[in-house]
Amino acid sequence: MSEKQENYKHLIRVANTDLKGEKQILFALKKINGVGISFANAALSLAGVDKTKKAGHLTDAEAKKIEDVIINPQKNNVPSWMYNRRKDIETGDDIHILSGDLKFTSDQDKKRMQKTKSYKGLRLAAGLPVRGQRTKSNFRRGKGKGLGVKRKK
Repeated sequence: MSEKQENYKHLIRVANTDLKGEKQILFALKKINGVGISFANAALSLAGVDKTKKAGHLTDAEAKKIEDVIINPQKNNVPSWMYNRRKDIETGDDIHILSGDLKFTSDQDKKRMQKTKSYKGLRLAAGLPVRGQRTKSNFRRGKGKGLGVKRKK
């Protein structure tokens, strides 16, 4: 067996997420909640890892570097406009949230909007679109079966 086949890993663990070894590392990082293509691209550039390299061929040191950049983007000079939570409500800081914390924070934001009875909160509670879309012909799934004319029996 060659050197490359010996060091190949089918699963690699980065930021508490299992990544498939056969994918390119740029696309494998998308599996981490809170990391998209542009953030993954920036993280790989700052970590000095080739974007086309398969995730299974990463060394432990490279995986550590990538994980450090993803978990601590402020320390690794990732631009603040790439963070997924800028001007946080509680602290006012620019932060980047990952995995379970992202889901929890999103749910808390929705609950806060519903509690303050903002327009967006009321629309979320009713299961209607929030961003100004028209609802005459679309979004019919969540409204129930009260459409159309009923026949006499």
